[in-house]
Amino acid sequence: MSIERALLHRLSVQVKPGKVLLLFGARRVGKTFLMRRLAEKFSKKTLFLNGEDSDTLALLHDRSIANYRRLLNGVQLLLIDEAQNIPDIGQKLKLMVDEIPHAAIVASGSSAFDLLNKTGEPLVGRSLPFCLHPFSQQELSTTENLLETKQNLPARLIYGAYPDVVLMSSDEQRAEYLRNIVSSYLLKDILAVDGIRSSSKMQDLLRLIAFQVGSEVSFDELGTQLGMSKNTVERYLDLLCKVFVVYRLRPYSQNLRKEITSKSKWYFYDNGVRNAIINNFAPLALRKDEGALWENYLIAERIKHMYNSGKYANLYFWRTYDAQEVDLIEEKNGVISAVEMKWGKKQPQAPVAFAKSYPQATYQVVNRSNYLNWINS
Repeated sequence: MSIERALLHRLSVQVKPGKVLLLFGARRVGKTFLMRRLAEKFSKKTLFLNGEDSDTLALLHDRSIANYRRLLNGVQLLLIDEAQNIPDIGQKLKLMVDEIPHAAIVASGSSAFDLLNKTGEPLVGRSLPFCLHPFSQQELSTTENLLETKQNLPARLIYGAYPDVVLMSSDEQRAEYLRNIVSSYLLKDILAVDGIRSSSKMQDLLRLIAFQVGSEVSFDELGTQLGMSKNTVERYLDLLCKVFVVYRLRPYSQNLRKEITSKSKWYFYDNGVRNAIINNFAPLALRKDEGALWENYLIAERIKHMYNSGKYANLYFWRTYDAQEVDLIEEKNGVISAVEMKWGKKQPQAPVAFAKSYPQATYQVVNRSNYLNWINS
């Protein structure tokens, strides 16, 4: 079964001569598959290269106009997978764009930090970034009906939506695959970035964040628990964001005295990765963290939808020191939307302090009965 990626259309529209599309995303989310589908849809001559291949490195080694003109003779679309492995890739792409104006270029990388550092300044004004995530429910809905979506929801909360995971036939396979993803791919990418050497500290930080999904934490608190400096914790978490493992939700405030401003919440881009980090794939009926799993799932789905559709908003949470809170605040063009996420059927009213401070904001409760409409709105 092949599931079409929602990002394919956006990429297709933006493929133009003189531009480099940079495709980011964690390993195994389907970047190579997406690039090959893009090549299939492109009606003119294409060239697909892999930055991990020694022949590719040899082809691109000579950074000269003559070399690249020979290489791209008649080629209208150049695709380079794992481009961050190619030395001086930014300068090489700039030379191609400037001197071979008939060719459009797409380059992918697992780390925004790594690839942007290596393309960086040479491609200012010449590149557009895109991000690919695990399957969204919107994408999965093209292959399943509403009943199947409802039946599959518990598995999505436990095992997430990495493409290979979705297509596997047993939970045992899914759990083993996710453990390997965490140990062999995600940690490999993290530790390869910026010279990080302490794998045990990074693993401890990931576990701590995984156990506190949906809870407010400060860099100081995390540092105290891990025996690390606040600055080191902040740096590690920044890198975890840049390799698409976690997402930071900052507090929303217009400087009202009672609003919390110093702590953040952290969510994983994929529930399966989160559960692999704590090695807990127990079914929902045996868990005490279904509320956190539901919240993480909904926020991840909302982020995927925004990336896939190009409809961006600023995301926050809101809380006061006397424990009035809202799970998610979306702010777009000055318009504020507040969302409370409930796994059960409770329908709480907006917190009094929030309603009083932000009377123009909308407020809704998202639960299992209406979440499909919300995540794709």
